[in-house]
Amino acid sequence: MPKVLLIEDEASIRAVLKDILKDQKELKLEVEEAKDGAEGLAKLESDHYDVVFCDIKMPKMDGMEVLQQAKEKGIAATFIMISAHGTTEIAVDATKLGAYDFLQKPPDLNRLLITLRNALDKNNLVKETKTLKKKVSLKFEITGNSKPLIEVKEVIDKVAPTEARVLITGPNGSGKELVARQLHEKSSRSSNHFIEVNCAAIPSELIESELFGHEKGSFTSAIKQRIGKFEQAEGGTLFLDEIGDMSLAAQAKVLRALQESKITRVGGDKDISVNVRVLAATNKDLKKEIAEHRFREDLYHRLSVIVIKVPSLNDRSDDIPILVEKFLGDIASEYGSKKKDIAKEAVELLQKHDWTGNIRELRNVVERLIIMSEATIGPAEVKKYL
Repeated sequence: MPKVLLIEDEASIRAVLKDILKDQKELKLEVEEAKDGAEGLAKLESDHYDVVFCDIKMPKMDGMEVLQQAKEKGIAATFIMISAHGTTEIAVDATKLGAYDFLQKPPDLNRLLITLRNALDKNNLVKETKTLKKKVSLKFEITGNSKPLIEVKEVIDKVAPTEARVLITGPNGSGKELVARQLHEKSSRSSNHFIEVNCAAIPSELIESELFGHEKGSFTSAIKQRIGKFEQAEGGTLFLDEIGDMSLAAQAKVLRALQESKITRVGGDKDISVNVRVLAATNKDLKKEIAEHRFREDLYHRLSVIVIKVPSLNDRSDDIPILVEKFLGDIASEYGSKKKDIAKEAVELLQKHDWTGNIRELRNVVERLIIMSEATIGPAEVKKYL
């Protein structure tokens, strides 16, 4: 049930507004009142409100001061300011302080109700966005408490708030993308885009267009302008996965982008400034690739300000019981079914296995066991389906 607070020093106006809001049965509003700004701010500090109708001219504390202090205190209520002395300047000032809208007294009934409904819809969208963001964060959470993984997490916590470029190394399926995601989520760029490019999956003749974009007509199939991944990641993080597979020509352009914070679209002649934090990952030994002239040494040094080595699953087998429980829950949720149990002996067998495919392989095995086993997964099932 949405809660609305009316902050208004004139009792008659409070009564009229309250009656209007209470008449909106379909909204099921809970309406409370405050006779001045000081009382209104006290209520906001002690309780949660979805929408606040706040008069501007009031004794003790005017509405603009209530709005400013509420925003400074992190109160999330949506403010709709009302005043009999409304001017464009006041409306602009209120908006700058964080007000959602501004209404003049006496408020037009239709305008008031439309503004209220829009404010409630906006609140619902904000809540949904936060919920989705939380689900995404949980999806990319790094699970485990083994010593090698704790060391990785400690480095992430130190490096994430900085602008340092990070090279993430480790075998396929070990969770390099999760490390990149955590570096982004714990950085000041987390509210902006995280853009991922799998360099191994893009043909060498298309990688430059993918990264830097292209102008219309720059090549045969360029029928319209395209914005590349560097521009898409503006203000956020660009994750170059499997960078060891990138062509030398593309490496040279990435190096320039890192050195000058500028890119040029394919077929273009205009420099475009970009504000992007670049993270890279590879399963290759880049120093060996440099020695064999397949990777630029200068690019390596640009990318590897910090190097995070992600351990293989074999090196963190203590985490397997925790990972198995997580996968049992995640997969059950995806299937819309009850979570299955697994016997201790079955987990011990999984810990002894040689996981060449790392965490990706473990998840696939757990999914197979869920499908092929009864309510409890035992050692017999592990031996049969591993």
